[in-house]
Amino acid sequence: MIASSGDIATLVKENFPLLTDPALIEEISRVGRLMTFREGEIIMDYGSYIKMAPLVLKGTIKVVRENRHGDEIFLYYLAAGDTCASSFSCCLTQKRSFIKTIAEEDSTVIAIPVQYVDEWMTKYRNWKDFVMQAYDRRIMELIDTIDSIAFMKMDERLMKYLEDRAFITGSNTIHLTHQEIANDLNASREAVSRLLKKLEQQGAIRLGRNRIELLNN
Repeated sequence: MIASSGDIATLVKENFPLLTDPALIEEISRVGRLMTFREGEIIMDYGSYIKMAPLVLKGTIKVVRENRHGDEIFLYYLAAGDTCASSFSCCLTQKRSFIKTIAEEDSTVIAIPVQYVDEWMTKYRNWKDFVMQAYDRRIMELIDTIDSIAFMKMDERLMKYLEDRAFITGSNTIHLTHQEIANDLNASREAVSRLLKKLEQQGAIRLGRNRIELLNN
């Protein structure tokens, strides 16, 4: 996608209110480029070197982690106005990616080339604060994820997952298969299907074909 520097500057101001330094915004508009990803497209895969840090303008991006046995577990979502702290970490340490990011729906980002992520940490206090706040938000989300795994029953984890998904997408209707949900929660499809049926009987959700509607949000 081609956009003028003026267009990108406007998008930054509209979607990232924490970025206020005019010189920083001007530089983002000069070196950043708009990238679009289709639903289901892998944006960043395990083991790849990070080439850009994304500033999300539109859509929803899922972040997952793989264990040594090849099982994946959902970590968090990125939505409009978010950025990926894990990509910053890989950029700053020049490490290969330890996460995978997937476009859950058609998504658009401003891609910041990797070399500027580190350079701007010392050049712009506003950028450093922005990165640190992104780290803080993601750490709290990861703690929340760990808490749900350690302390919640499976039906509670499932309901929280559905509520988080509804919140991030802005819709109480969730278009996912039972297998996709099971993959995210590192659970069996049979267990997820059984618990979804239980939640439906309790009046919390309504099930359809590859569709779940939350009734209490």
